[in-house]
Amino acid sequence: MASSKKLKVAVQMDPIDKIDPKGDSSFAMMLEAQNRGHDIFYYVPATLALENNVVTANVAPLSLTDDATNWFELGEFKITDLSEFDVIMLRQDPPFDMNYITTTHLLERLHPKTLVVNAPDPVRNAPEKILVTEFPELMPPTLVTRDRSRIVKFREQHGDIIVKPLFGNGGAGVFLLRENDQNLVSLLEMFEDSFPEPFMVQKYLPDVRKGDKRIIIIDGVPVAGLNRIPAEGEARSNMHVGGRPELSELTAREKDICDKIAPALKARDFIFVGIDVIGDYITEINVTSPTGIREIKRFGGPDIAVLIWEAIEKRR
Repeated sequence: MASSKKLKVAVQMDPIDKIDPKGDSSFAMMLEAQNRGHDIFYYVPATLALENNVVTANVAPLSLTDDATNWFELGEFKITDLSEFDVIMLRQDPPFDMNYITTTHLLERLHPKTLVVNAPDPVRNAPEKILVTEFPELMPPTLVTRDRSRIVKFREQHGDIIVKPLFGNGGAGVFLLRENDQNLVSLLEMFEDSFPEPFMVQKYLPDVRKGDKRIIIIDGVPVAGLNRIPAEGEARSNMHVGGRPELSELTAREKDICDKIAPALKARDFIFVGIDVIGDYITEINVTSPTGIREIKRFGGPDIAVLIWEAIEKRR
């Protein structure tokens, strides 16, 4: 459906020639914007620049085709003042490192006159594994620290645990350590050498064998759930490590979780959010670059890209 107002939209994302268009949420959002008559432009974060308080990037017009072998065509790149755009989609994948944080500082100079989705300053202050800790009553027992003695005591108290980087993504560096596993100290030594930040340690939830559900929330309202069932012999449920996706209705508990976190999401004006729920517990609130919308549509769920653009157009 075409919008009543044509918008000029820039998408800040990873190299478009490296994505998988069949499963890429950013691609689905850009394709829907194009279908609605908006003008789409593309740039990568490395070309962002700030000079004389003007934020620019090396931007090219973009046209898209829903074709897995030939999905995009770029026009001529040009250094462009990003304040010329109505909307900027903040869509590069984490890691949530100082480079990512710096891009949010630059984009903050533009928002909200140019609408950045999701808003850059709340994104910077609400990384996936930090925002969720505002809701301890909804989480499994969780410890954030790099203090080795605290982690050892936590496992003594809770048995099987999950250890993961605080600012990782995509399941990278997520370890399941059983109660009698003798590798805990060795793993912590590796983490201490690899990550300057604290780590996240959580009580292992056996319900993960039934799935780790990604629930998509648009403008504070849950719209669909995608359950991701881990492959045999794998503790992680991420689809790129073999997790099997299936559309899943929301349970009463999951609706209750969404209701309880909705005020915090609305207060930050997060348009597109993906939360992760295992059993009765929320484990992450994804706001940097949520995914899963193409899979949800493929399995018969709603077209979430449409809902996202309806929310954006309402603000513009």
